[in-house]
Amino acid sequence: MKRRSTTIELAVEPVPRDADTPTFGVVVLTQGTRPPELRRGLDSLLGQTGVRLDIVVVGNGWDPVDLPPRVKALPLPENVGIPAGRNAGVDHVTGDLLFFLDDDAWLLDDDFLVKCAAEFRADPTIGMIQPRIEDPEVGDLPTRWIPRLRKGSPYRSSNVFSVVEMAVAIRREVFEQTLGWPAPFFYAHEGIELAWRVWGAGSRTVYLGHLRAGHPVIDPRRHDDYFTKNARNRVWLARRNLPWPVSWGYVGSWTAVQVVRSRNVRESLRPWFAGWREGWTTQPWAPGEPHRKLPWSAVWRMARNGRWPVI
Repeated sequence: MKRRSTTIELAVEPVPRDADTPTFGVVVLTQGTRPPELRRGLDSLLGQTGVRLDIVVVGNGWDPVDLPPRVKALPLPENVGIPAGRNAGVDHVTGDLLFFLDDDAWLLDDDFLVKCAAEFRADPTIGMIQPRIEDPEVGDLPTRWIPRLRKGSPYRSSNVFSVVEMAVAIRREVFEQTLGWPAPFFYAHEGIELAWRVWGAGSRTVYLGHLRAGHPVIDPRRHDDYFTKNARNRVWLARRNLPWPVSWGYVGSWTAVQVVRSRNVRESLRPWFAGWREGWTTQPWAPGEPHRKLPWSAVWRMARNGRWPVI
């Protein structure tokens, strides 16, 4: 069963086909609040060599304007959240591979996408790629952008079981098998579910430290809405994906982690536990969305490849 398509229709021109030229459908999500950064990201896409791109800018509650030639606009009448906004763009681009870019991220090298395509071509087991994320203006490589428990060197590649969603490439057929980004999440942890679903589809999610994308280092301080959705979506991750008793183990371990990490009950634990309760008392699936959990074979496969989905 495939993802539900957005009702907005765009005229999509087919990407010219060439057996030796990789084709990417590119989705850039924005609310229109960062015009210079959006243009920087689009320019970095249009400057890519050795690939054919079909690019759409999805306006999440905004009508994208002043876009470069060859870039389509998909206005959504309201902000539907980050995962649903990305999903909306997929049906309006062609290409064997998909690439998702946030409006404040950009590609630092003009051969980035052709190198991603080469990785997919060389290893059919790779389903999704996250590159190394860095801010070249400050030379900073925050460890939170390395999606693994034992961070190590940001230049070391490995299997991973989550992605930071600001710049990721995925095979289109694998994306369709996963049913796409989890639309009900609105934001927070959608990169975990998509990575798990890639593993569930029989492919691997990998972090490749020799590929890089740019993103400004931002203040990591959080607000109440973040803590609430963080907790709610942790519970929803378990309910949507994990068989019992792994699901309870996952929620229990992250509850313990949050309690240990929290220094101020008022500022973090109260909104976090409000979200925790919401996660158990509300439906984690969108209307009409199939209630499909990962099979035990996928859980064991993730465990054998480096991450038992309990912590």
